[in-house]
Amino acid sequence: MLSLAILAAATADQAPPPGGPTLSDAASMIPESIRAMLDAALESGNDNDVSTIVRYARSADPVSGDAVLAIAQKWRADRAAAREQVIRQASFLNLWKGRAEVGGFITTGNSSNAGGSAVLDAEREGLQWRHKFRARADFQESQGVTTREHYLAAWEPNYKFDDRAYVYGVGQYESDRFLGYTDRLTVSSGLGYSAIKRPRMQLDLEVGPGYRLTAFTNDDTQSSLSARGSLDFRYQIVAGLSFQQQAAAYLERFNSTVTTTSSLNAKLLGPLSAALSYNVQYESMPPEGRKTTDTVSRASLVYTF
Repeated sequence: MLSLAILAAATADQAPPPGGPTLSDAASMIPESIRAMLDAALESGNDNDVSTIVRYARSADPVSGDAVLAIAQKWRADRAAAREQVIRQASFLNLWKGRAEVGGFITTGNSSNAGGSAVLDAEREGLQWRHKFRARADFQESQGVTTREHYLAAWEPNYKFDDRAYVYGVGQYESDRFLGYTDRLTVSSGLGYSAIKRPRMQLDLEVGPGYRLTAFTNDDTQSSLSARGSLDFRYQIVAGLSFQQQAAAYLERFNSTVTTTSSLNAKLLGPLSAALSYNVQYESMPPEGRKTTDTVSRASLVYTF
């Protein structure tokens, strides 16, 4: 079996403990049913499944459970070494993962219409650097009149100190004349920390100074230093169903902005899934005649790559 071959490699250099069984001896006592499930989990490449098998095996029989744990540890070490080798050899254009989303929306606030939406999220995880890219477009035209038009593009490089702490940079462009600005350029840099980092749950927090340049629809232009804070929370509820909460705040002297997006993603078939999301954007001091808050509800089809 694959698991026994992995275990042999993992324990080849270990001396047997005096007066006690070796791990190889324990491996031979792994029940056939557990061994079959472990092999299936290893073949699938699902770390959550492997962890589940290890936990129950160690609870049921600590002796053979230690052998199951050794197999899992060797499997993880081999995967980490192979992944590092792939990253070192890959070019910057390789190893991007993300999602492309298209769908519809319903708006309230400065406009009340239904329309189309497109979102692209991509991320590249390197040994020291992580890069994130996001683009979003919402557009609606009713009887020849545009009633909703929002564009956003953002790039965020992260330099990782360790498995949790990093320095981030953000460059972001936005345009939304229904919220009162034709162009807004934002740059920021600061510290980030992965407060929760588990197979099914992750929470990233960021804080730092920023600078924003905004051209409003009333021909005013404002530039100001700001303070930026953000959070990104992801939780896999069950297999195929996940929840994500993203929020960011820019606090400045003229006009502060708070945005938050809650989304629920359900896997359909292969790389396709369905998503429901709700976005709120608040502007503390919009131009006269503009409301402070806009909301967007989306129902989308998502392609994961």
